[in-house]
Amino acid sequence: MTGISELPPAKLAAHEAAVARLRDAYAAVPPGVPVRLAKPTSNLFRFRDSARPAARAARYLDVSAFGHVIHVDRAAKTAVVGGMTTYEDLCDATLPHSLMPLVVPQLKTITLGGAVTGLGIESTSLRNGLPHESVTELEILTGDGRVVTATKDNEHSDLFFGFPNSYGTLGYALALTIELEPVKPYVHLRHFAFNDPKSCMAAIAEIAETGGYQGHRADFLDGTAFSTKELYLTVGAYSDKAPWLSDYTGQQVYYQSLRRSREDFLTIRDYIWRWDTDWFWCSRPFGVQNMAIRRLWPRRYRRSDVYRKLVAIDQKYGLTSAYYEGRKRPQREMVIQDVEIPARRGDQFLQFFAGNVAMSPVWLCPLRLRGDRAWPLYPLEPGEVYVNFGFWGTVELPPGEHDGYYNKMVEDEVSALGGHKSLYSTAFYSVDDFRSRYNGAAYDKLKAEYDGGGRLLSLYDKCVRRR
Repeated sequence: MTGISELPPAKLAAHEAAVARLRDAYAAVPPGVPVRLAKPTSNLFRFRDSARPAARAARYLDVSAFGHVIHVDRAAKTAVVGGMTTYEDLCDATLPHSLMPLVVPQLKTITLGGAVTGLGIESTSLRNGLPHESVTELEILTGDGRVVTATKDNEHSDLFFGFPNSYGTLGYALALTIELEPVKPYVHLRHFAFNDPKSCMAAIAEIAETGGYQGHRADFLDGTAFSTKELYLTVGAYSDKAPWLSDYTGQQVYYQSLRRSREDFLTIRDYIWRWDTDWFWCSRPFGVQNMAIRRLWPRRYRRSDVYRKLVAIDQKYGLTSAYYEGRKRPQREMVIQDVEIPARRGDQFLQFFAGNVAMSPVWLCPLRLRGDRAWPLYPLEPGEVYVNFGFWGTVELPPGEHDGYYNKMVEDEVSALGGHKSLYSTAFYSVDDFRSRYNGAAYDKLKAEYDGGGRLLSLYDKCVRRR
């Protein structure tokens, strides 16, 4: 089984009925009325003002029928998956077959469609690239109301290659056929320490070249920088056996273990979700890393989506801002970004970040495109090794400065170093700068072909203007 049309008859009939209902619901939305997806969770950090007229008038489409795994073909190592399916549900469906997606983004409620249209990354990305590179077929409800199937070599190949980084402005992924890879029951981790960014980047280059480090196979690779003098690369290898197992879903916190241990073992499922329990380290402001509070905080609520909802409430009501204002303390800017920098310049970025933003820790995730071609709307160079730097938190604003000070500074440095910035959070690019960085000419062509009436927001309006 290689595609949607080859699904077992009952599954195909149910899927086609759901597609027809959604297409009719979309067609019933009056022209000019904003369209949104009714999703229970979000991993975006572009908070809209819900009081805006456009937000109040938006029509929300029920896409719940596309939130499950439709079929797993163990023999072919493929799966057909609804576009709104979370990676948590996707892995729960594939792991019993000893299979997993080639790249599983680090948070449970990221959806497959979201990772493809908005990009995703994780510790297999040096081997396997980005999530969209293991997609073989996309079924999309386009902005002009059609339902089309796009592959790399059919009449909609332009949409297939242009869909990544379009953020739902060309259409919505209803179903995707993806490749899967075999897994073993455990992951054997080794944490390697470095005392300067240059040696850490050199180790990444070595791993990219050889596929391992100091005799340890690199099936997985990511890193954590606590400072420019304390960095760790975590190299993971599939394993059939584990002499012991750690558990970071309870009282222990994963990122803190990097400083204590040089070796670890996790089940494959616990490895996949090692960052989710504490949202990397971002559970700290909620007190969840205080052991007294942690013991009282129910395990089922130690999840990234719970923390994200708390942040959304804070943003909606301005609670933190009012707290600082009431106590006449400096306001803090939310600096939540993921940026890709060529690994050969990664040390420069870390030195800049430490000297100007001084937030820690910082996540390091090496990546390289899996194939030999670029993807138009996020033009990484084939063959180039990049490092994704992820940093998420708040920084006190200097006197006289306003919100955006740090984020704009980071944007400028990323550009100067020949990097790119993911668009899930705040962005400040001018129209011309944005078009030059994200291939505005290619996007315009796709927009005209698949949403000629402008039914959906443009990429710039959605990702920079936050409409």
